Amino acid sequence: MITMTRREYLWTLGAVAISSRIPNLMAAPASSAKTLRGAFIILNTPFTATGDVDWDDLIREVAFVDRAGAHGIVWPQGSSSVTALTKEERVHGMDALSKAVAGKRIALVLGVQGKDIAEMREYATRADALACDAMIAMPPTTASSMDDYRAYFRALAGITKRPVFVQTSGGARDLPPTTDLIIELAREFPNFGYVKEESQPVVARMKAEIAARPTMKGVFGASFAEGWLYELRLGLDGVITGSGMYADVLARIWDAHEHGRHDEARDAYSKFLLMRNLEEQVPGTGLFIMKKRGIFKTTVRRTSAPSAGAPPKLSEFKPSPVELEEIEYRFAALKPYLVSGT
Repeated sequence: MITMTRREYLWTLGAVAISSRIPNLMAAPASSAKTLRGAFIILNTPFTATGDVDWDDLIREVAFVDRAGAHGIVWPQGSSSVTALTKEERVHGMDALSKAVAGKRIALVLGVQGKDIAEMREYATRADALACDAMIAMPPTTASSMDDYRAYFRALAGITKRPVFVQTSGGARDLPPTTDLIIELAREFPNFGYVKEESQPVVARMKAEIAARPTMKGVFGASFAEGWLYELRLGLDGVITGSGMYADVLARIWDAHEHGRHDEARDAYSKFLLMRNLEEQVPGTGLFIMKKRGIFKTTVRRTSAPSAGAPPKLSEFKPSPVELEEIEYRFAALKPYLVSGT
């Protein structure tokens, strides 16, 4: 259960009271000059051979995703190894990414989730100061009810007027936020009209959120884009996914769909799924592609965060000859949809 200090309670209560007395304050949130639609890529966090965050490779990933034609970058979320990052690394990464996107067309969405209100507030305050284009937050893991979620997201509403994506996974176990709560928050705080939907029954939930337009401004798929083609046909506004190694393919699918080239979208998507499916049989394929395409130097991953002076636990993907042959065989099918030079 989430507990709030008296100061947190009064702060949240004040935000809600102000929004009800002065409707135009919350009806005109600080909107992004960049369009929040399309293929939004959750950046994978790269690591050196010794397990340090490779900040140079993270910035190289931003440049790749931008050149690939994707529409936004998101960091740090689940695909960013967020639970294996320290607080200092998360803050440093926010700062670095804010500088990296300066002058670029691509939108920056910063992840501000915390285990509770106090931790979330630290990250959200920093993200707001960096003038990101939007924020995204998982529900808190310490919650035990929808009321806990409601208090948490209302507290976030008291910090920022920038667009906020509510992520439906990553909170308390077996407790996704209801669509009623998501729509309620969007009515109360118009900048909360965005959702990253990946909870079951996912299609039914998406349909309910789409039906709540214009209160809901952006309904996005997730789950590594494994259901995206159908979701596009439902009328979703985009996808938020950790498949950055295929950012150009996802951007091409979006462009083909938007311009009515449906055969092309289907073909590109089917070949993308060949690679996603291989991740089940050969875990680490995506990281290998990041290295193959010259974005990352290693396939090292943290399996734990550093703590009390102890180094993080690491894993590294090294494909066998049979695995490598299968990766190359499937990847070759994507070549018509890849940007040149990678």
